[in-house]
Amino acid sequence: MTIPFTRWPEAFARRYREKGYWQDLPLTDILTRHAGCDTVAIIDGERRYTYRQFNQAVENLAATFQAQGIRRGETALVQLGNVAEFYITFFALLQAGIAPVNALFSHQRSELNAYALQIKPALLIADRAHACFATDDFLNTFVAAHCSVRHVLLRGGDGEYALEKAIDRPADNFLANPTPADEVAFFQLSGGSTGTPKLIPRTHNDYYYSIRRSNEICGITADTRYLNALPAAHNYAMSSPGSLGVFLAGGCVVLASDPSATLCFPLIEQHQINVTSLVPPAVSLWLQAIAEGAGNSQLRSLKLLQVGGARLSASLAARIPAEIGCQLQQVFGMAEGLVNYTALDDTPERIINTQGRPMCPDDEVWVADENGNPLPRGEVGRLMTRGPYTFRGYFNSPEHNASAFDENGFYCSGDLIAIDEEGYITVQGREKDQINRGGEKIAAEEIENLLLRHEAVIHAALVSMEDSLLGEKSCAYLVVKQPLRAVEVRRFLREQGVADYKLPDRVECVEALPLTPVGKVDKKQLRLWLAERARG
Repeated sequence: MTIPFTRWPEAFARRYREKGYWQDLPLTDILTRHAGCDTVAIIDGERRYTYRQFNQAVENLAATFQAQGIRRGETALVQLGNVAEFYITFFALLQAGIAPVNALFSHQRSELNAYALQIKPALLIADRAHACFATDDFLNTFVAAHCSVRHVLLRGGDGEYALEKAIDRPADNFLANPTPADEVAFFQLSGGSTGTPKLIPRTHNDYYYSIRRSNEICGITADTRYLNALPAAHNYAMSSPGSLGVFLAGGCVVLASDPSATLCFPLIEQHQINVTSLVPPAVSLWLQAIAEGAGNSQLRSLKLLQVGGARLSASLAARIPAEIGCQLQQVFGMAEGLVNYTALDDTPERIINTQGRPMCPDDEVWVADENGNPLPRGEVGRLMTRGPYTFRGYFNSPEHNASAFDENGFYCSGDLIAIDEEGYITVQGREKDQINRGGEKIAAEEIENLLLRHEAVIHAALVSMEDSLLGEKSCAYLVVKQPLRAVEVRRFLREQGVADYKLPDRVECVEALPLTPVGKVDKKQLRLWLAERARG
């Protein structure tokens, strides 16, 4: 059984192999190369896994999948947080040739159902600690709605559902059976602007190269002690270079449930963390904690702080070396592929004022105007890219792919950027109808469609508004039949099963929405109203 996806043209695939980008190794090689090593790979609270124990747990779980009759080429839906079981499950699925979608722990019923409709999973792996699975109510409804699901494993579950028991059950004569290196390994999540969350097929070859190259640029070694305080399933926290890069190098990953200073500062001191990654809002909170009396003495071991997920302001960037006391590296990437880094030996001016440059010599990146024509260096336009680790099409989305790619296979990310003469990128904003709330992407269309289900809502528009901490927040403009309070709007959306970060931060009821000459909602005018109110 082979999962269908859009492949790279043969000439490109040949070139990427000849240049060594694609090495035809499964992603499981990241772990199996250290299978006999007794150094610590994962620290999760009081629990520690050496690489030997990590690999054995993975084989045990993969053997369970095989014993359950789940075949290579089938799919799984996984929702686990920042726990060791996330990585054990990920590698076990890869070992068995099962392609997972890793839902974020913040996702709720709406997102889980949307993913399941797309991949038709044979297996569901989740956590009793999540509100959706604390009881069997949603679980039973979900399994009934998605008849492809043949097996369920729950962290914190009991009996046949217990994930921990499956991990502890010894593997008998286990033989790994990963999918071929040029086939789909797993699906990443897009933070796109359309209503239905889109899935990104990542192959072993393209994802492994992205991790290897990231390690080279970021200086990740066996001595790296990495604090993962961002959602473990985020592409940024997985592969830029993230936890997978640290595992590849034989280093140690320490898990934190959130990026708060009160949790992370003691962990950094206790485990002598030397690398971590944050999004800009978390950086602001760390700097605030330092200024309010926490100081940075607990951060003495920290050598490198990566910041990505949303644009980092130059003023915030300039404070990091002085106040946190470590090197800053800016990261600008996307789950679809392209990753840009500032180099460790770049000038402070470059590191503070740009989002880096593409990490691969065969990353083809250019800037297009609204008609798809190339723009000169320094001018702002739409980011266009293709390369050895940038995908060629969303899963089962022919209509969206027709608009997301040009005739030459260049992907239009929706980012507005400028590229200077040395190839460094500065991010200017977004072209797509998407809100970046502290690194969490909100598709306006998704929330608008849900708002229109409310019996009192006639028209709805969701737009971004500037925020000093999160970068952007969301404001819902509603035309209503009767008065509607913000608390009622948020309660209604929660009942629809969407993640909390997607709830509007502000709700404005208006008599009518402004329209463009072609009859579409004029969101530029709505943002102008917000800006004028903020100034007033």
